[in-house]
Amino acid sequence: MTPLKMKNKTFKALGIILVLLVFIALILIPLHKKAPVKKTPKISGRIAIVIDDWGYSLNNLGIIEQIKQPLTCAILPGLKNSNPVMRELNNLGFEIILHLPMEPKEKYNLENNTITLKMDAERISNIFQKDLTSVTFAKGVSNHMGSAITENKKASAMVLAETKKHGLYFFDSFVTSKSVCSALAKKIKIRFAKRDVFLDNQDDSGYIRGQLIKLKNLARRKGTAIGIGHDRKNTLLVLKEILPHLEIEGYKFVFLSQVAQ
Repeated sequence: MTPLKMKNKTFKALGIILVLLVFIALILIPLHKKAPVKKTPKISGRIAIVIDDWGYSLNNLGIIEQIKQPLTCAILPGLKNSNPVMRELNNLGFEIILHLPMEPKEKYNLENNTITLKMDAERISNIFQKDLTSVTFAKGVSNHMGSAITENKKASAMVLAETKKHGLYFFDSFVTSKSVCSALAKKIKIRFAKRDVFLDNQDDSGYIRGQLIKLKNLARRKGTAIGIGHDRKNTLLVLKEILPHLEIEGYKFVFLSQVAQ
């Protein structure tokens, strides 16, 4: 073979090798690319919604079962429907708390065994124990009415001590700006949360929507906000309508136990 032919053959072989190397590189390079980083959805704020006054009837269970976001349900003790409604709401995946009747400053008709300023620690303890028998799934306690109690250090301290004894958290419905519960909870080291917005002081759908906007704006500013509604048809229908939209906006709904500190 002449030197020229050998040279051409060598170049041809090198060309084939080069093509093979380029082909291999094209195959291997994608395998070494970093996987795309998944972006964590931005949370606009956390919202806990408490629905008070369950136990009077079973009328609104059909509506609340259509709500898929976490809600905390406050059950009044000792009523005909207290235990059945508690069990149904628990089965639906909602968080349960005891809605403990307490004496208000105003002259309202009171529930049986409402805790009053005249009661001693033993009487309060007995009522507490009895109430928990009808709300056995309770993870926390909130005040039903109770402005006279939550403004009184001695009475509030007895209620909070009983709450702590049962391993529960306390939620102040904050029916009076003079409530002493926050300071007492910190002192005795019990998990505590406080209401920010009442959603349905007016049983009107437009008003409730406006209060939900106020609640979400507060959650955006503070990071977390807590609203209270009641076992009412209009309230639950508005929640069913609005909560999915707030989730799309980035708001995260949580149980009260997730924000109590």
